[in-house]
Amino acid sequence: MARYLRRHEGIRVSHNFISVLWRENGIQPHRQGTFKLSRDPDFTAKVVDVVGLYLDPPAGAVVLSVDEKTQVQALDRTQPLLPVSFGRTEKRTHDYKRHGTTNLFAALDTGTGEVTGRCFSRRRTREFLRFMDAIAARHPSQETHVILDNLSTHSGRDVDKWLSRHQNFTLHFTPVGSSWLNQVEIWFGIITRQAIRRSTFGSVRILIQAINNYIASWNEESAPFEWTATADEILERVALVDRDFRKLLACNLK
Repeated sequence: MARYLRRHEGIRVSHNFISVLWRENGIQPHRQGTFKLSRDPDFTAKVVDVVGLYLDPPAGAVVLSVDEKTQVQALDRTQPLLPVSFGRTEKRTHDYKRHGTTNLFAALDTGTGEVTGRCFSRRRTREFLRFMDAIAARHPSQETHVILDNLSTHSGRDVDKWLSRHQNFTLHFTPVGSSWLNQVEIWFGIITRQAIRRSTFGSVRILIQAINNYIASWNEESAPFEWTATADEILERVALVDRDFRKLLACNLK
């Protein structure tokens, strides 16, 4: 900006003047953000369905938010961590050893905040249905609604057969490209920050044990997340983003 003003307007200002100007006016050109607009033709209906389960679930029913956190790595640093001490932050080596991965399947009870989790070496329909068996064992006859994304392993002939044997279960799918609507993603972010990213694991077995310990600790004081956005509010916000995106696209095409 300083160079532009000097060349085109004949005004000489310092880079410091420009940085102060930006700060005073809340201009942050160095920052970036991302967005994703779903093109699911049933976007509105799915948003209304899922949000309705959050804000007004059927009386006496269980609502579970289910997904998988794939390829969780068992990373071990090449040297021991230096723990937090007075005047010094925790230190770890930049390089690491990779001891393998696991896939964490989790179901968040949106009414209680309690989490059911299982780790599997692979993520296929077979593993998904084994996890669903574990959930069904906890809710053998209670009306249960399961919120899922549109992964291919969540649907198909085998899943239909499973549902025919567990008629108290109903699956609800988030719109394509809208996993942010699934509450278990919030919990995945928490366990990643608190138990996975800051730890070291000498093997996949140690990683799985750490995940299981975290889930057990979480469930001792579990509380549900407070979902406040209505379907109308979400749809209105998405419509505004879509409108702005189309305007920018039209300008770029010109």
